[in-house]
Amino acid sequence: MENSPFAGDESASESTAAGAVQIRLLGPIRAFIGGAEDALGGTKQRTMLAALVLANGRPVSDDRLRRLLWDEEPPSTVEAQIHTYASRLRKRLGRQVPLTRLSSAYRIDLAEAWCDHAEFLRLAGAGRDALDRGEPARAAAILRRALDVWSGQALADATECLVRYEQQVWEERRLAALDCRIEAELALGLHHRLVAELTELVAGHPYRESYRAQLMVALSRSARQGDAVTLFFEGRKMLMTELGADPSPVLVRAYQEVLSG
Repeated sequence: MENSPFAGDESASESTAAGAVQIRLLGPIRAFIGGAEDALGGTKQRTMLAALVLANGRPVSDDRLRRLLWDEEPPSTVEAQIHTYASRLRKRLGRQVPLTRLSSAYRIDLAEAWCDHAEFLRLAGAGRDALDRGEPARAAAILRRALDVWSGQALADATECLVRYEQQVWEERRLAALDCRIEAELALGLHHRLVAELTELVAGHPYRESYRAQLMVALSRSARQGDAVTLFFEGRKMLMTELGADPSPVLVRAYQEVLSG
C-alpha cells in the first residue's frame, strides 16, 4: 500500500484506453478486461488477485497467500492450488498485467492497469491538498470524485482473513475522505443540504466526533442552535458514560462556535 492514505495529483490521467484492464477492490472484487466484467471465478481467486494488487508491485510470499486464502486451515494441496489460481489469473489478465513467479512468491505488474484503490488514494490526496491550500470548491469537487470510485464495501467478497486485515483500513480512509469533503462543503456555505447526510453519519458512527462536530456547525448555521447544543450534550454524555472520556477538542471547538453564534 501507499505510505499515505492521501497521495497524488488530480491532474493525472483517470481513464484507460479501450481494451485496458481495470481492477476494482472498493466494492466486490472484479476485473474488467476489454470492457467485459470478470468475477474472477471464486472467492479464493479473487482474494489472491486482491492481495497481489494491494502489494503495489511488491512480491507476495506463498506463506502470506496461504494465510489469506485459508487462514489457519490450509489443505494438503496448498502449493498446487496457489499455482492453479495464479495460472488462471494469468489467462484472465493477459499480457497487460504480467503475473510472475519469483522465489516462493508471486508479483503482479500494474503499470498498464487502472485500479480503483489507487485512483481513490490519488484523488483523496489531491482533495486534501486543495482544502489545505484554502480552495474548498476545488477540494469538494475532487473529493466527490474520489468517493464516487467506491461501489460498496471494500473487498466485499474476499476471504474472511483478507477482510480482517484490510477492510477496516480502507473504510477508515473512505470516512476520512468523506470528512474532508464535508469540511470543504461547510466552508462553501452548503450547511443546509449537509444536515440530513450528517444526521445519518452521526447515527451510523456515534463515536466519530468529527461528524458530530460538523453536524453541530451545520445546525447552528441553519438557525438551529438549540439542536446543535443538544447534540453536543448528548455526545458528551455518551462519551463519558460508555467510554469514560471527555469530548475531544474538535467537539469542544464546535460547541464554542455554536455558543458564539
